Amino acid sequence: MLALKVVLAGTSGTRTIVFDEVDTGIGGATAAAVGARLAELANTRADQQILVVTHSPQVAASAREHLRVQKLADVNSKEGPTKTDVILLDTDQRREEIARMLAGAKVTDEARAAADRLMRGEDDTAPATSASASA
Repeated sequence: MLALKVVLAGTSGTRTIVFDEVDTGIGGATAAAVGARLAELANTRADQQILVVTHSPQVAASAREHLRVQKLADVNSKEGPTKTDVILLDTDQRREEIARMLAGAKVTDEARAAADRLMRGEDDTAPATSASASA
């Protein structure tokens, strides 16, 4: 799908392209490559906007801007309204969000360091840990 949208973007007058979870089922270096390709596509034309919905820290780190979308439900009511917030993250918030994507609920200094490396474009796909796993 990514390749098809890239080709179509170059041949049509489409100004906005949305990629919804184009990174499903991939991770690590492959996700980093997808993120790099999406960033390249976003920089191809000044009048074109690329929106990417992702849960991949590698893809998110490739973005020029990062929006966090969060669903807020009224915890006191099962039938109450649900609110969706969209927040433009600054650099520090973006680093923390990418670190959260890497580490889960408990963000560690190692995850923050890995997020920094991803945001700088270094090839790092997981936070460092003090213990190493062996097969």
